[in-house]
Amino acid sequence: MSSNRPVTSSEPSSPALDLLSGDAQVFREKIWASRVHLHRTDPEDLVGLLTLEDADALLTESAIRTPSVRLAREGRVLPESTYTRQATLAGKQLTGLVDPRRALDAFRAGATVVFQGLHRYHPPLTRLVARLELELGHPCQANAYLTPPGGQGFAVHSDSHDVFVFQTVGAKRWQVHHGDDAVEEVAMEPGLSLYLPTGTPHAARAEESVSLHVTIGINQLTWRGLVSRTVEGLLPGEGHLPAGWLEDPTALSAGLADELRALADRLTAIDAEAAADREVTRFLSTRQPRLPGGLLDALATVDDLTRLRRRPGPACVLRDRGEQVDLLLGDRILTAPGYLRHALAEVRARDEFRPAELPLDPESRVVLCRRLVREGLLEVARP
Repeated sequence: MSSNRPVTSSEPSSPALDLLSGDAQVFREKIWASRVHLHRTDPEDLVGLLTLEDADALLTESAIRTPSVRLAREGRVLPESTYTRQATLAGKQLTGLVDPRRALDAFRAGATVVFQGLHRYHPPLTRLVARLELELGHPCQANAYLTPPGGQGFAVHSDSHDVFVFQTVGAKRWQVHHGDDAVEEVAMEPGLSLYLPTGTPHAARAEESVSLHVTIGINQLTWRGLVSRTVEGLLPGEGHLPAGWLEDPTALSAGLADELRALADRLTAIDAEAAADREVTRFLSTRQPRLPGGLLDALATVDDLTRLRRRPGPACVLRDRGEQVDLLLGDRILTAPGYLRHALAEVRARDEFRPAELPLDPESRVVLCRRLVREGLLEVARP
């Protein structure tokens, strides 16, 4: 569903968290999950991530379907039947196709067009979200809101996750509600990004021109979730409570005390370092696959002198496993023999190289590089 128009504006090369917050370290240590934060940057670093032309192409040329799009006006989500149609493809019926004419009519009448899950189909935001996930260690998503002049999609509300908001077209006036009942007015325009912690009430209304803004949602991983995943396998089995315990509650309390003591013993034996390592492995093997250019790479010939480079975005973390080594690639785990450890470390440390530069024999290094191209970590460097 991505736009068939080329991306003409340059994309930012700085770390995503620096781009959105100004200083990644300060953000993590002093702002994260605690307070509203407003940052101003060069508008050109943000506006190219989603242009009005991109939004037009998605809405009118891409055969986009619900739920990737929804329409809302004055706090009410419009019925899909008012802006979608059906079609047939290869003898199968497709539903939820956005009807561009009806969607544009609704937009002219004051409806906000919401593009949902843009990190899955709009490459500039796919790349930004992939970088932000690795920098934060939390899953992220991207939505965008195209609002006509003077329009308001949703009334005052709060989100169940943290968000970064940045404007790419026009201006929008935000009302941000603070815990002391104070309401802060924020005039969002290109070059500004706004961070709202979970539960911050807010509303926004476009001003005299069309508005397009992007919301990056951060779906936080919590201590509760981590502890639950860590202890899940230590909980008692599904054995029945004793029959008749309602008449003899002491049998229940004594049995429960035994189970809790046994659980406490198992909890004290947990290796926290190993549990943390499992969490890293889980996160870095369940991200969205990213293989732009993968078809071209599949058709390319890789030999000892082929220039290769690290594909931007995917993780690359090595984990020693005795006689083996795991390479965490974001969406998968690649397990390799231990003797490849030094070569993989060299791949991880370099942005661009040729197989001939790796510390392996000629046949092994070419086979390894072909595999890493197939797995999506490397791509063939093209002019």
